Amino acid sequence: MVKFIDDEKKKYGALSICRILPIAPSTYYRIKDEQDNPEKQCRRKQSDKHLMAQIKQIWQASGCRYGIRKVWHKLKQDGLPKLGRCTVERLMKQLGIQGVWRGKGKITTKQRDDQDKPDDLVKRNFNADAPNKLWMADFTYIKTKSGWVYTAFVIDVFKRVIVGWKVSNHMDTQLVLDALNQALDARGRPSGVIHHSDKGSQYLSIKYGERLKQSGLAASVGTTGDSYDNALAESVNGLYKAEVIDYLKEEWEGVNDVALATLDWVHWYNHERLHSTNGYVSPVDAENIYYCSLIPSGYAA
Repeated sequence: MVKFIDDEKKKYGALSICRILPIAPSTYYRIKDEQDNPEKQCRRKQSDKHLMAQIKQIWQASGCRYGIRKVWHKLKQDGLPKLGRCTVERLMKQLGIQGVWRGKGKITTKQRDDQDKPDDLVKRNFNADAPNKLWMADFTYIKTKSGWVYTAFVIDVFKRVIVGWKVSNHMDTQLVLDALNQALDARGRPSGVIHHSDKGSQYLSIKYGERLKQSGLAASVGTTGDSYDNALAESVNGLYKAEVIDYLKEEWEGVNDVALATLDWVHWYNHERLHSTNGYVSPVDAENIYYCSLIPSGYAA
């Protein structure tokens, strides 16, 4: 392609040809410069070799889940603020690696329209100005050799920390109750939290409602079948399915198999996974930054 441009540029101009061909003018001039100055090509190859090693290390550390965007942001955090996204894209293609692709999930909730339900206190405003102001709850399902397995999550909306989870082979109230109890223990049993879910039978059960009331949590319920009413929890479910269930194995043995993988993923998600909403830092790091900001400057260590 470069030779073709060289041959025709006197007639049409290099820029005009580049607009038609799939090559940027900057790429053409860079290649020409390297051809005229071999020492620059040598330096570029050395730089690419070093970058490719860093890219592969970051990608592998993510469990081979990160795509171009997150690898690029991690490299910038690691001391390469001027690195171009296109460079990362080019080198990842050379390495033959890519991130996880996320598909759309299915609705798993059993609707309860035959009883009173709490009001929708959230109304699709999935934002909070501090931890323990708004929690989202939902669960998803996994097909295994031993039958269906279900995973429930409770997420703190503020910085997207998963504060509670549970894996079970029963889609019942105890599944979601165990996830809630873990969240309460992990967060020091805070009161005044809005707890938002869809109107699945598990979340509208008397036992679950009593637990929310005993713990001082305000129940909020959206509309079954409309993923936008519980969008953040649905998003975490989608990540979980893409980065664990559909990615790690073609077949899962059963509940213990899924639980071990979920334990590992939740720790990685909370402590290491870069989150675009948090400015490409992990949920736990983002919360720590918030708490540090509350300390008066004179008292900071």
